[in-house]
Amino acid sequence: MKTPLQQTWDLESIFSGGSASPAFADYLNALEADIKRLLTEVKAAKAPQTLPETEHLDGVLELLQDCGSRISQATAFVECLGAQNQDDKEAVRLGSRINSLRALLETARTVYQNLLRMTDDDIWALWLKRDNIKPVAFVLNESREEAREKMAPELESLALDLAVDGYHGWGAFYDTIVSKVSIPVEENGNVVQLSAGQAANKLHHADRSVREKVFAEWEKAWTDVEDYCADTLNHLGGFRLKLYENRGWGDVLKEPLSINRMSKETLDMMWQVIVETKPVLVKYLERKAKLLGVERLSWHDIEAPVGDSSEHISYDKAAVTIVEQFAKFSPDMAAFAEMAFEKSWIEAEDRPGKRPGGFCTSLPVSKETRIFMTYAGTASNVSTLAHELGHGYHQHVMDELPELNQNYAMNVAETASTLAELIVSDALVEAAASEQDKLALLEDKIQRSVAFFMNIHARFLFETRFYEQRKSGIVGAKQLCELMAEAQKEAYCGVLADVHPHFWASKLHFYITDVPFYNFPYTFGYMFSAGIYAYAQKSGGNFANEYDELLRDTGRMTVEDLASKHLGSDLTKPDFWRGAAELAVKDIELFLSMTE
Repeated sequence: MKTPLQQTWDLESIFSGGSASPAFADYLNALEADIKRLLTEVKAAKAPQTLPETEHLDGVLELLQDCGSRISQATAFVECLGAQNQDDKEAVRLGSRINSLRALLETARTVYQNLLRMTDDDIWALWLKRDNIKPVAFVLNESREEAREKMAPELESLALDLAVDGYHGWGAFYDTIVSKVSIPVEENGNVVQLSAGQAANKLHHADRSVREKVFAEWEKAWTDVEDYCADTLNHLGGFRLKLYENRGWGDVLKEPLSINRMSKETLDMMWQVIVETKPVLVKYLERKAKLLGVERLSWHDIEAPVGDSSEHISYDKAAVTIVEQFAKFSPDMAAFAEMAFEKSWIEAEDRPGKRPGGFCTSLPVSKETRIFMTYAGTASNVSTLAHELGHGYHQHVMDELPELNQNYAMNVAETASTLAELIVSDALVEAAASEQDKLALLEDKIQRSVAFFMNIHARFLFETRFYEQRKSGIVGAKQLCELMAEAQKEAYCGVLADVHPHFWASKLHFYITDVPFYNFPYTFGYMFSAGIYAYAQKSGGNFANEYDELLRDTGRMTVEDLASKHLGSDLTKPDFWRGAAELAVKDIELFLSMTE
């Protein structure tokens, strides 16, 4: 791999000209015309009464998948434009237009689902056996059942239309709020204004006094916008609850569980094992407090580095390390990562004006991905980079599948990314040049266990309780802070001296409108990937091809079936989860022995 590498991504090869791209304008116009044609065709169609009549469903299905791929391409492009420059107002306008097109497409999909629902069972069974339909039979069956649990098609279409300027509109407004957040931080004797993304990196600074000052300003900044955030969160929650009520859904977890193709029994068992594992995490946090010279950890101490190791890892060095370690697990995975670096698919530059956080987005038409983050040279940044490349590889192995089979859920999406993290972080710990470096890298790895077992659990507890209270009316900013503090105290087993009351305001994930409960799938992905990793180690290095097949199946079966087929495990029982948690326990036991 040739270095130095470019740290800004190439969007010009997708559509030249950014948000003012004439090619993208033409692309959207053509897409709009095809979606309208699709909607006309599907509204004119009748539920087939004979097998030959199903041929019309075939043509509509082909156009539906084509439009699905193309709107995903458009969404990804505009998401990238907005993330790289929060002041790109044209990107906001384009995003609004795409949301309108998506609503039209979802309306067409809803009407099509109703046709599937109304198709005679015998005709349905014969249709699914056809060679061109059989590969997507799982998703079609899923869609048919989904249609039976929703409102009438015309009401679902109305809800989708209203969501554009209502539900999704509030989600987009949160991006506007974040773009105005500015945190004053002292650097070299001067006070500079940092974006939320830049300030977030400072919260992990090795100097505790720096962390304390930045965290105080961070809380103040989110307090200043808490009313805007509270309004936004309440309207998002209110929309969902009213929609669920009209569909006859009493459980707020019904939709997220369905989207993630998992059962309540699996979710409950995962949390049960995590709760029984937490005592060892508490020991780690208590030891960390001692090492940092404090009686109890504060919120800003949780992810602080232990010891003197504050090595700056250059972007080029991180890239080389990731490619080398991926190659030990899968040559194909390494080749993908190298391609992503060399083709400038990654936006990593540390500069003002960028959106906080990181993501990987797929461009299914051009069969590419783009990765976004702010790279500051920490071990945590290296892990994030490996994480997002894991997402990219997951999509890469699915590029040739039908569009319907590429729609894998968030929980299994987080599996590939987290496994990529494990591969890199394990290798870094093993190859550490000194005990001090090894301790720092091990501790960085353990921090992710704390995040998935405790931080994500706090988010899940908060969101579950927020929805319960939202059923009775608006939940004010003060009450939201109380709910957040209560959830964090419970999830961290009361081990912290203070918590982050405005976490609900600062965390983007609560405001994402694609899926509700953007939290527990992360923990599932972490645990599932740990289980896969343990399985791969027992396989003696012959798991790479099997792993690709597992990833390809993520869009066409439930997680329970996925684990049963590829790992021989039952996710509703504790054994698999305990085996996965054991990896985190071993890391903590090593940390405790090294710091005795």
